[in-house]
Amino acid sequence: MPPKPRPDFSFESAALARGHSCVVGVDEVGRGPLAGPVTAAAVRLDPARIPDGLNDSKALTEARRNALCALILASADVSIAHATVAEIDELNILRASHLAMERAVKGLATFPDHALIDGNMIPKGIGCSAEAVVKGDARSLSIAAASIVAKVTRDRIMVDLAQQFPGYGWDVNAGYPTPAHLRALLDFGITPHHRRSFKPVHNILYQEHSITP
Repeated sequence: MPPKPRPDFSFESAALARGHSCVVGVDEVGRGPLAGPVTAAAVRLDPARIPDGLNDSKALTEARRNALCALILASADVSIAHATVAEIDELNILRASHLAMERAVKGLATFPDHALIDGNMIPKGIGCSAEAVVKGDARSLSIAAASIVAKVTRDRIMVDLAQQFPGYGWDVNAGYPTPAHLRALLDFGITPHHRRSFKPVHNILYQEHSITP
């Protein structure tokens, strides 16, 4: 079986050839968890200093992600942003994910004139020329870099929250609905960091309210 193709710089090179001067990759992590923020990163790579081994964050070990994240932060223009649990519940997870992406782009040292967005939708408020790249974290080096930074950052947030709210396993499951996390919701209840609009959490809240005299 041939090896999977690795991300390359072709999307970036094509945008630069069309006349764009500042091209960034944008990705987010954390749409699926029941707890914690959604986190986005925007990365403008220096073509002369691209770290070796960039790939979709899901294809890398935790140790490799951490090492690459440090290299990306040391060699590229990087911006990290979040949408809070309250914003997720108010807006819905898709819009909150786009809001985090928009914030990440706006936080870069140099505002880009073209953004490569992971997925099939372009956030309405991105503020510059943009293209959606399906499975972009496995196809574009800039998006792969953004996926690594976003995941490492969010995982660290969830490890910190796990110290404050032990029992839910957030240091291991990052807030995703694992069987252990779902059991902990029933055993220990809902924390301020749980997304009340997500069905498993909403259902527990509804049950609690329905049995309250």
